Amino acid sequence: MVRAVISGYYGFKNFGDETILSVLVTHLKKLGVDITVFSSDTEFTSNTYQVNSINSFDLKNVISAIKSSDVVISGGGSLLQDVTSLKSLVYYSLIIAVGLLFNKKVIIFAQGIGPVNNKSARFILMNLLKLCTLVTVRDQASLNLLSQFKVNAKLVCDPVYSLEIKRGYSSGAVGVQLRSFKTMSDNLLHKLALFIAKNFSDRKIEIFSLQEALDFELCKYFENILNNINPAIKTEIVTKDVINRIAALDFMIGMRFHALLTAIKCGIKTCAINYDIKVEKLAKEASIPIISMSADEDFDEIYVQMQNLKSDELLRFAKTKSFDWLEFDKLFVLPE
Repeated sequence: MVRAVISGYYGFKNFGDETILSVLVTHLKKLGVDITVFSSDTEFTSNTYQVNSINSFDLKNVISAIKSSDVVISGGGSLLQDVTSLKSLVYYSLIIAVGLLFNKKVIIFAQGIGPVNNKSARFILMNLLKLCTLVTVRDQASLNLLSQFKVNAKLVCDPVYSLEIKRGYSSGAVGVQLRSFKTMSDNLLHKLALFIAKNFSDRKIEIFSLQEALDFELCKYFENILNNINPAIKTEIVTKDVINRIAALDFMIGMRFHALLTAIKCGIKTCAINYDIKVEKLAKEASIPIISMSADEDFDEIYVQMQNLKSDELLRFAKTKSFDWLEFDKLFVLPE
């Protein structure tokens, strides 16, 4: 049995990262791989995915697990960047370096690379990536960056596109998914609340907090704004069973990339809030309306655009995205 360790932003209960891990683990189990995940919450990860788990910062056991493995997987997500912090970039680079030191197959899995502003860190990272067995990136900008440094990489779509979601009943609800972010403002929240009160006051509003430690208070704040505008509007903050709850919506207005992707995969009429270039790119590709963080759009026009979306066209777009596992799978074949 091939043994693989997975390194990423796991155990923090971030919807996007955990959904990527779910897709990855499900695929590896089909290949018969023995899986160990480095996680900040080993009990949560072990129970959720039925895998072995080691605390990400227990370096002694992390290094021992890498030494005992056949394949080291770094990703997915945006791990290799220093915008969040240089410390996290050093950590994830260290995992790659240890894998290479022990002569393991190292896979960079569907990552967004950069920005890496620290010149020394960039030099070290690019030289590490040149030695990896397989490097896959999820966007053209990452591919272009690696090309500049002569790193051989392959462009793939986000692995969550391969997630199988069954849409059953429609709850008739409208989803609003918000995340804490530096450009979030009262102006956006109030305009969004007025928009919902004007157009969806007869529907239940489900407010999705997809990383509770960061987003719950913002979602509660938005719920209060909405209830102050119209106390009759029914609201609920959703933190669990997220995929099934999204799949039952009629409309979704969201910020996080994977919340939007999940809604689009279900054919739900979706509007993006553009806090990041990856969200803007998805909105353009899927031809869905988009609201800027400054919220200076004509919201009446946004409503018309949402109403005019066709579920069949959204589903058709999602089916054009197929994650390519071919090169990945080859690395899990035991030598005869």
